[in-house]
Amino acid sequence: TVIRMTRTLLLLRHAKSDYPSGVADHERPLADRGIREAALAGDWIRANVGDVDAVLCSTATRTRQTLERTGITAPVQYLDRLYDSAPGIVVDEINSVRSRFAEEIGGHGDISTLLVVGHEPVMSGLALGLANDETGDGPVAQEISAKFPTSSIAMLRTAGPWDQLALGGAELFAFHIAR
Repeated sequence: TVIRMTRTLLLLRHAKSDYPSGVADHERPLADRGIREAALAGDWIRANVGDVDAVLCSTATRTRQTLERTGITAPVQYLDRLYDSAPGIVVDEINSVRSRFAEEIGGHGDISTLLVVGHEPVMSGLALGLANDETGDGPVAQEISAKFPTSSIAMLRTAGPWDQLALGGAELFAFHIAR
């Protein structure tokens, strides 16, 4: 008997950032509103998803601060590749999570819930790209197509292992804007 484990992928766009004069885009911090909204995003994830097993996070200041303010304490890898990225690059990083977090999860452990903290337009493009035919044009996809605001969370499910996740390979089933 093969036990198929459903995996949950959470795509979180960083919270509202500030635009201080003379600060490079990569170093922009969260705005006061973003600090509040990141905490709300973390509250929503805990209430609706439960524990997060691992996190991939852009190295940008605003994504790091967003993750910190969510209160999620799972093992994290900060990746430069997620900063100025594309959906295919993020899929490559997701495909390698088992080996990336091998030490934290142990030989027989698994990552059932993965959180990716990143930027637009990559988060919406990735959510829509991963959505299979059944969910790719549904109401959740239409909402994401219209707008993927700061502190938004797209929630997808997949039955296969992370290293086999590919475009069209997940079910897009929830979208939440933490406000």
